[in-house]
Amino acid sequence: MDCVSDESSTDCEEMPYLISTTQSVTPYMYEPILSSAQNASNSDESSESDSDDSHFFKFSTEENEDSLLDEEVDEVNLWCSCQHCMTMQTRSESKCCKDMNIVYGKMEEAGISCITEHDGFQANCLNEHVLETSYYEYLEEHEPNDQSIHELYRYIAYRRFVRWIFQRLGQKQRKILPSCVVKAIREKFPSQQYCGFKYPN
Repeated sequence: MDCVSDESSTDCEEMPYLISTTQSVTPYMYEPILSSAQNASNSDESSESDSDDSHFFKFSTEENEDSLLDEEVDEVNLWCSCQHCMTMQTRSESKCCKDMNIVYGKMEEAGISCITEHDGFQANCLNEHVLETSYYEYLEEHEPNDQSIHELYRYIAYRRFVRWIFQRLGQKQRKILPSCVVKAIREKFPSQQYCGFKYPN
């Protein structure tokens, strides 16, 4: 590559720096991090919003984790409208796919009554060959451990669902998945024990 110089600056001097920094780029390296003041103002703004879907788009915080765990969980027939949900451990996890606008949009496009009936869900989250390939990608970033293959496939299926629906969340951002999605993935890759939704550290 030729270096260009003029009276005000030289690009040659900056090039070694640019080359060395671009070779060490890592995921989320340039993601903005909210200060606690910005995070508090975002929480205030979202709590003032009275729209029915606002709670699906604000991120969970550890502050409200304890209160959500203590709440009594409603029966499935009181909150599920797709007829595919199951009883969850907490009220915050008790969400139907029809209650989330972004998920419901995909359902309307496909003309289905539950997101688990969508061809995209079945191909991305329940197909063992797709999950096996994603598992190999996962191993490139993480050390192999002694988790059962069903536990790993569940974890990867949850990640693939989030990627399919929300595209990208950012570092330490998590979404509660619809109960019907969790149920379908757990039925495909069963276990004796499930941990449920966890907040980021």
